[in-house]
Amino acid sequence: MTRWAWVIDQTRCIGCHACTTACKSENEVPVGVFRTWVKNVEVGTYPAVKRHFAVLRCNHCEEPPCVDVCPVTAMYQRPDGLVDFDHDACIGCKACMQACPYDAIYMDPESHTAAKCNFCSHRVDEGLLPACVVVCPEEALLFGDLDDPTSKVRRALGDHATTVRRPEQGTRPQAYYIGAHSATLDPLAARHDAAYMWSERGADDHRDLVSLARRAAAQEPARVAYDVPRRRVWDWPVSSYIWTKGVAAGLGMLAGLSRALDFGADRATEIVAPWLALAFLAFTGALLVGDLKRPERFWTILTRPQWKSWLARGAVLISAYGAALVAWIILEIARARGALTVLAPIAVVLAALTAVYTAWLLGQCEGRDLWQSRLLVPHLLLHALGAGAAVLMLVVAVRGGTITTALRVAFLAGVVGTGLLALADVYRRHHTANGAAAARALARGSQARLFWAALAIGVLLPIVLVFAGTVGGVAAAVLALAGWWLHGHAFILAGQGPPIS
Repeated sequence: MTRWAWVIDQTRCIGCHACTTACKSENEVPVGVFRTWVKNVEVGTYPAVKRHFAVLRCNHCEEPPCVDVCPVTAMYQRPDGLVDFDHDACIGCKACMQACPYDAIYMDPESHTAAKCNFCSHRVDEGLLPACVVVCPEEALLFGDLDDPTSKVRRALGDHATTVRRPEQGTRPQAYYIGAHSATLDPLAARHDAAYMWSERGADDHRDLVSLARRAAAQEPARVAYDVPRRRVWDWPVSSYIWTKGVAAGLGMLAGLSRALDFGADRATEIVAPWLALAFLAFTGALLVGDLKRPERFWTILTRPQWKSWLARGAVLISAYGAALVAWIILEIARARGALTVLAPIAVVLAALTAVYTAWLLGQCEGRDLWQSRLLVPHLLLHALGAGAAVLMLVVAVRGGTITTALRVAFLAGVVGTGLLALADVYRRHHTANGAAAARALARGSQARLFWAALAIGVLLPIVLVFAGTVGGVAAAVLALAGWWLHGHAFILAGQGPPIS
């Protein structure tokens, strides 16, 4: 059995970028994106400064997270270990880009689908070497079969000590480095300035330029002298999708629970809540489809789902929850109270799963350690409860009713619970440098204004106002809804801040 792998000898690499050029030519890689590139890092203090190189690309992991998260099997692993992609299947959801801990996947600006190094699979299948290996003037790039004891790769691994990039991610990368300086492989070991000596950084090159307390004082200073630009791939549509989905789920949860518990929802409100939940769920779907690079293929997530992916599972959950809401509305109009009593607990369960599945989806995004939090499930559940209660409070107020204490308490539970969990998520112990850097960006870095505004607007003020009559309840609901969106947006942006390549 064949298992392809790289060995990259950085003691030989001269930083000529021939591999980058050959890759672009062979694979017709568009301008502005890269399948392989050479990162330059300057280490030391003048005049004792040395420039170190690292050839970076897809690591063809033995356990590739990009494959698991892809909802339509556009990213897949071949029996020989090579991780390849299918342009014709990709829907452009960008989840694989978030899942890759090595920043190796890009969105092709021409096909609007994901792409990356694939070992020049079309050449390998013909018995040829990848283009970058052929052109390397120093034979710094070795490619071969790990299971063949005579291959250059197998012999190099036996003769030299090697390292891999970000081993803490547990992906078991199949790209091994000889003699690479740690500052080139650890994305947070070197300083990322806002500009290079010879050019400005791109305006859309999103990185949190954080100082790392974990650096030892005796460690040589290092700064990145050249790297390819990286763009934030999830922005306000994803933040908004989490918010609208939370509202939709919360309304369904409360509509179902109100049949057994008093949440201040009279019969008219019980009819309005499922309608509003369905509207917010439709808006959620529109945001999800609109954020795809190939939105015309959105339906394939249901017709050819890859069941390990929480994107695919989430699409099914949202569809099932939507069907339950439609059935609820029909039964309510028909006054089929008995059938509605049977449907209510099913709707509550589907609503709760719709609210929290995003936590498991973000957990599959191995490249974003801030999102790998066990607190996300209770956070999203309480967000849904509070947001649903907030909207119901507004409905009651618009209809001229009285916001009951029970409804205010449900709302307050969501507000206080999400506020405490947000703080706990930032100040908990983060087990990776990436997670710690992202948390710092959230608490006192590039996203700090959003984060603290979210807590002030969405937690502190609603606590003060929620029991101050109808006007206070309305103000508290509006402020809390705004705060939940602000926190979600800050969380999504901060997770993508620290460099990972």
